[in-house]
Amino acid sequence: MRSSAAARAGRYAALLAYLVFLAFPFLWLLSTAFKPPRELASPHPTWIPRDPTLANFRQALDEQPLLRAAFTSLATALGAAVITVLIATPMAYVMARYRGRLTKAATGWVVVSQAFPFVLLIIPLFLVLKELRLIDSVPGLVAVYVVWSLPFALWMLAGYVRAVPVELEEAAAVDGAGRARTLVSVTAPLLAPGIAATALFAFVTAWNEFFFALVLLKTPEKQTLPVVLTHFIGAEGVADLGPLAAAASLATLPSLAVFALVQRRITGGVLAGAVKG
Repeated sequence: MRSSAAARAGRYAALLAYLVFLAFPFLWLLSTAFKPPRELASPHPTWIPRDPTLANFRQALDEQPLLRAAFTSLATALGAAVITVLIATPMAYVMARYRGRLTKAATGWVVVSQAFPFVLLIIPLFLVLKELRLIDSVPGLVAVYVVWSLPFALWMLAGYVRAVPVELEEAAAVDGAGRARTLVSVTAPLLAPGIAATALFAFVTAWNEFFFALVLLKTPEKQTLPVVLTHFIGAEGVADLGPLAAAASLATLPSLAVFALVQRRITGGVLAGAVKG
């Protein structure tokens, strides 16, 4: 009994340490955002601001077009998430259900493509977008994010498809349901957690991405939020720490909100599947 209790306490302690490790950067960012300049310049930093202020948030909103950049980032991330899900869902079904040389080759290409660095992809993508006249445009950036997110989305969704018992589709076929009706009525509802997870991945990837947005969007009015955040850093690399922390804190809120909404869907779908199983 004592060994079991000690093991349980050890697991809880490890989980707590992991949660603190994950939460520390965000909590320190929030603390920095509410500190006045004299506390930020203090050689003895504190966890909690002694004299919290909203001046950093007001300065950040006044100095840079954060709201406009946030709207651009939101439109880009939502567009990338929706298009990625629409393309990845049928393709993942084919990859998971129809085993052959073509699907094996596609699966291998999905795995290999994740090893490509950004720099290797940006030149051909830039040339293609230039021919399509999509340079310095939000649709062009959305297309790049879809291309970048699609391989991992396919790999992730294919795993969800394989988890759906084939017997359910066979039973629906015996009852007279066609392939399209089986996919819509039987398979798609069971894939809801996977679709939600894929959409979350594509959204967060597009929302936080910096390199492609920096290279492809040159007009200041079209820049995304991660690019605008770099404007708080001076030419000599000196950052206006308070406003930068405030702006970065505001930039994390949409992704946290989307995760909170989608996480319920993912958890509910997993639990419902476990109960049905």
